[in-house]
Parts: sequence; structure tokens; C-alpha cells
Amino acid sequence: MAQVISLREAERQPGRCRAVTSNGKRCRNRSTGDSGFCRIHLPAKPERIGPFDASAIRDLLEFMRRRLTGEYEVDDFGFDAELVEKFWAPLVRPLGKYYWRIDWRAIENVPSEGAALLVSNHAGTLPLDALVMKFGVYEEHPAHRHVRLLAADLAFRMPFIGPMARKMGNTLAAAEDAERLLRSGELVGVFPEGYKGVGKGWKDRYRLQRFGRGGFIELALKARVPIVPVAIVGSEETYPMVFDAKLLARLFGFPYFPVTPFFPLLGPLGAIPLPSKWIVEFGEPISLTDHDVDAWQDAMLVFDLTDRIRDNIQQMLYRNLMSRRSAFF
Repeated sequence: MAQVISLREAERQPGRCRAVTSNGKRCRNRSTGDSGFCRIHLPAKPERIGPFDASAIRDLLEFMRRRLTGEYEVDDFGFDAELVEKFWAPLVRPLGKYYWRIDWRAIENVPSEGAALLVSNHAGTLPLDALVMKFGVYEEHPAHRHVRLLAADLAFRMPFIGPMARKMGNTLAAAEDAERLLRSGELVGVFPEGYKGVGKGWKDRYRLQRFGRGGFIELALKARVPIVPVAIVGSEETYPMVFDAKLLARLFGFPYFPVTPFFPLLGPLGAIPLPSKWIVEFGEPISLTDHDVDAWQDAMLVFDLTDRIRDNIQQMLYRNLMSRRSAFF
């Protein structure tokens, strides 16, 4: 490839090729058009297929070939890393960047290697905040790590959603599975509020619900891994639930049935999430290695640590709510 002179030097001799020949002298040929290069040194245009880059088309076809022939790998939990990186991540990326305009704060607090437990608030009627955190860490963190989310059994019982949840790396919120993931050095995401958080009404927005019985603290103490508190602002406004239709919830076997200002009144259009402004902050990792190996059996210690983590996340939420100009800007 020929060397190129600077723009300032090119301005001194307009109309002459900007390339530098092998002997170190500037090419004597005249440039063609507005390219600044002669026909010999004209840079090759990227190969295209119609309006698309040819290399991108080839990568897509190769990806589809591997999917059709089964030449891809999944781990013991059914996690399909290639599907997440090549298919789901590009679909979710514009939502976070342009629709919700997510402000990622202190994401460097997520360890670049080794196991850690990401503990977050949970809200918004549908668990969009879990997916945002998962894909955000993969996209925004320098190490591009995958977060293995712990989900309730309802997610895995649903058609289509269940298999896709497995392929995305999610697993049942069971202590045995979570401990296996942590001992293998994975990032594990947990939402202690569960359905109480994601299904709470609009009047209780950004008020953390009870963090269960501290199972995530026992898990971190057993696996000897740090806890990273995560505060997510913005999810509450995507589907503002004004009423819980309990009769319909029992009929369909759901923990709640949301009624929002737009759903079910507008039908499928009402299921479109609102473009709220999101802020996701990662707190400083909290190490638990100073405690004894059997500390997870100390009920009072588990209770105190659970309350400490909950209060930490609540304060982060209040701080970020104050820094946000409005819910949608």
C-alpha cells in the first residue's frame, strides 16, 4: 500500500496525486476527480453486494450455515454465546443507545475477570431491566463479559421465551446452579425483589421491596465472591402499572396482570415500552472474604448484610433520580 502525504502538503500542489512512491518521492501523476489519487494509487473500494458490505454478508451467511448445520457450542446450562453476540446483542444495542439513551455509570466496578454477584433492583412490569443490565455489561464493559441471570421458573415454562432464556445464558434461580456458575468464574445477576419488585404498582415506584431471606448473601458467602450493587433508574416508566387485575392473573397463572395507561386499552400497541431515560450505576464491589467459611449459616449476619446491600441500592436510586432531569429526557 502506498504512503500518503499530509493534507497540508497536498494543498500546496492541488490536482496532483497524494501518494508517495516506493522511493519516497511524491507521485507525479495527476489525481482523478476529487479522490486526491491517480488511477494507479486509487484506493480500492470495499467490495459490496448491492447496498451492503460484502464481508458483512459473508459473515451473516457463515453464521446461518453454522446454525443450520449445528456447528456451534452451548455449555452445560444451554448458554449459546455466539447467538447472544451475533444476533441478540445487535438487536438490543439500538434500544439502549437511541431509545432509552442509557447512561452507564461506574461500570468499571464490574470485575474484568473472576466471579462476582451483581445484585440489582427489579421493576417495570416486564423484566426489561434484567436484559438491559446483561447486554449493557457485554457491550459497555472493556472485558465484554456475559452476565448469567437467575430467573424464576415461570420464564422457563413459557413457550419460545423459555428456550431463548436458556440460550441467553439464564438459569433457574436455584442455589446449586448459581453456585456452580460462580465457582466457574462467571458473573451472576440476581434480583432479590423478584415478582414483588417487577410487579409493583406505579405509586410504589423506586421503593425497594423486601429482599427475600438473604439467599443471595448466603450464596456469595459460600462461593467467597464479591457483591456488586446495581441501581437501575428508568425501568419503572417503561410500563407504568396503575392496576393489577388479580382475577386475570389467577386465570392465566401469572403472579400479576398489569394494567397500564395504554395496555390492554390499545391492544398490541400498548405493549410498546415507553422511551424513558435510563441510568444504570454499578456500586463498588463489597468483599465478603473477611468472614469465616461457615458465615453463611449465621442468620443474623445474613440479615445484616442483606439490609446493608438493600440500603446501598436504595440510596443509589435516590441519588440518580435526583440527577435525572426528567423521566423521559
